[in-house]
Amino acid sequence: MEVLEADYLVVGAGAAGMAFTDALIDHADVRVVMVDRRYAVGGHWLDAYPFVRLHQASAFYGVASTLLGGGRVQRDGPEAGLHERATAPEVCAYYERVLRERMIPSGKVSFHPNCEYLGEGRFVSRLSGTRYEVRGRTRVVDARYLGPQIPSRTPPPFGIAEGVRVIAANDLVNVAEAPSQYVIVGSGKTATDACVWLLGNGVDPGAIRWVRARDPWMLNRAVVQPDPAVFIGMAADILQAAAAAKSPDDMFARLEDIEVMLRIDPAVTPTMAKTPTLARWELDRLRTIGDVVRLGHLHHVEPGRMVLRDGNATIAPDAVVVHCAASGLQYRPLVPIWGSAAITLQPIRTGFPCFGAALAGYVEATVGGDDAKNALCPPSPYSNTPADWALMQVLGNQASMSFGADPDIKAWADRVSLNPARIPPDMAGAADVSTAVDRFRRHVGAGMSRMAELSRM
Repeated sequence: MEVLEADYLVVGAGAAGMAFTDALIDHADVRVVMVDRRYAVGGHWLDAYPFVRLHQASAFYGVASTLLGGGRVQRDGPEAGLHERATAPEVCAYYERVLRERMIPSGKVSFHPNCEYLGEGRFVSRLSGTRYEVRGRTRVVDARYLGPQIPSRTPPPFGIAEGVRVIAANDLVNVAEAPSQYVIVGSGKTATDACVWLLGNGVDPGAIRWVRARDPWMLNRAVVQPDPAVFIGMAADILQAAAAAKSPDDMFARLEDIEVMLRIDPAVTPTMAKTPTLARWELDRLRTIGDVVRLGHLHHVEPGRMVLRDGNATIAPDAVVVHCAASGLQYRPLVPIWGSAAITLQPIRTGFPCFGAALAGYVEATVGGDDAKNALCPPSPYSNTPADWALMQVLGNQASMSFGADPDIKAWADRVSLNPARIPPDMAGAADVSTAVDRFRRHVGAGMSRMAELSRM
C-alpha cells in the first residue's frame, strides 16, 4: 500500500474533474490527487467517434484558465460566422496540455491513470496492481456521477442474431466495403452526426434507413454563441415564448418559429429534448433522408429484419447496423453538490457542465461552509423531454441568479469564457448587449413562472 497525502481526491479526470481541479488550484493552496480508469485525462473524449466535434463553441468547453482553441470565428465553410468547434483529437490534446503544462508543474496535482477507485480514499492500478491510500483531511470529489454513456463503451440495447453486422458509430470510419444499406439506430447527437458524416462522404440518402424511436428538438447553433448579445437575447426569447405558451409542445413550436429550436421533420412533434445544437446546413442534409422507421425502440435485429416495440421492419441482407443508441446523458437524482461523503459535480448553469464544474471549484476555494456553497450553487438536471427542459431552465436560471448575486463570484464568472452569459467589462455598455439584458429582465418573471407550470404538464 502506497500512502499519499492530499487535500482532495478527484475521481474522474474527464471534463468535469479537470474543470473543477483547474479552478480549485488557481485559487487555493491545496494538494490534489486525480484518479481515472482511463489511460489519460479527457474522459469520454478518449473513446469518442473520430468524426465528432463539440456541438457548442470551443470557448464554452474545457477549463477556466486555458481557452480551448483560439476564440476564432469561422471564416469559410458551412458555418462561416459561427465560432470554431474543436474535434475530438483537439479536445484530447488540449486536456493533455493542461495537465502537463499547467497542473503538474504547479506542484499541486498528481495524476494516476489506469486506476480503479475502490472507495474510502483507496484506489488500485489496473496495470501494476499497486494499491494506494490517500490520507489527510481529504475531500473526495466525485466527477463521475453524471458521466455519459457512449456507444463505444456501451453494448447495443437490443439483441443481435447471428449473421447481422452491428458496429458502434466509432467503426464507421473502418468500413472497407460499401453495403447497400446503413441502418442508423438512435435519435440523438451521435445518430445525427453519423448521418451527416455518411452523407458528407458521398453515401446516397436512399442508402440510409434511420430508426428513430423519438424525434429530437435541437437548438439552433447560431443562437448559442460566445457573444452576450446573442446568448442573452436567446435566453430572453425563451422566456418570452414560455410566458405565452399553452403547453411544453407549444413553447417549443414558438421557439421554432423564431429559429431558436430546430426539428428534423416538421410534420412530427418531437418528444425528446436533450437539445444539443445543430446547424442549418446539418439540418438540410438530415432532411434528405426519407427512410425513417418510427416503430418505437429496437428490440432485436436479425438477418433481413428488425423487431421493434410497435412492429417489424425489413433491412437489406448486407446492411450495416450502426449503434448510436447509448443513453448519452445520465438522469440520476439531483443531490447537493457539497455532501457529507463527497463533492458531487453536476451542472449548475443550464446546459454547460464545464462551467458548472469550474464554478464549483472556484466556490470550493473561496467560500467557507458547505451550507453557503450549496445555497450559492444548487445543481440543475439534464433534460430528456420538453417538460424536463422547462424544469432544467427554471432550476438553471434560479442557480444563475443565486451565484450571480454574489459580487465576487459574478466578477470571476464574467472573466471566464466557459460562462455563456458572461458580459466582459469592455462590452457592458454596448447597445446590443444592453437591449438583450433589458429584454431578459422584462420577461424573466413571467417566463420563469410559466416554465415552472409547463414543467409539471
